[in-house]
Amino acid sequence: QVQLVESGGGLVQAGGSLRLSCAASGSIFSINGMGWYRQAPGKQRELVARIFSGGRTIYADSVKGRFTISGDNAKKTVYLQMSSLKPEDTAVYYCNLMQGWNDYWGQGTQVTVSS
Repeated sequence: QVQLVESGGGLVQAGGSLRLSCAASGSIFSINGMGWYRQAPGKQRELVARIFSGGRTIYADSVKGRFTISGDNAKKTVYLQMSSLKPEDTAVYYCNLMQGWNDYWGQGTQVTVSS
């Protein structure tokens, strides 16, 4: 149907940067939007950033000014550039795709930020 594959996670020190990628494939005919969510141990999954088909973007207040979401329509890929990383950014980051009434999720990629 629709598959999402995230990559780019890893271990970085506070203040460092990472760039996450999410490539979509399968039965994709109309994408309403794509986004990044994250989930830390013992916490609920939360929105990090989202980009809609019209180009509008939204960010969680906690990452504004530090993270940037972007996309490549031809490659059906969304990116998350993360800078000035903080230990509280540590989480599994999940890619999300919205198509029609359906939401699809990737398997997640671990981001760990050390002090």
